[in-house]
Amino acid sequence: MAESYNGYCVKCKEKRDFDGEVKVSESGRRMAQGTCPVCGTKMNRILGKA
Repeated sequence: MAESYNGYCVKCKEKRDFDGEVKVSESGRRMAQGTCPVCGTKMNRILGKA
């Protein structure tokens, strides 16, 4: 289930909307993970604890 999130692209150095999937990190945090629509770099946004 892909949803739209707003995150910071490190390569473009701008905030962008990206389509991502919710995953759980090793530390137990939920995060949205997707790719930048402009440059294709992987983007992450931390959402909170699961």
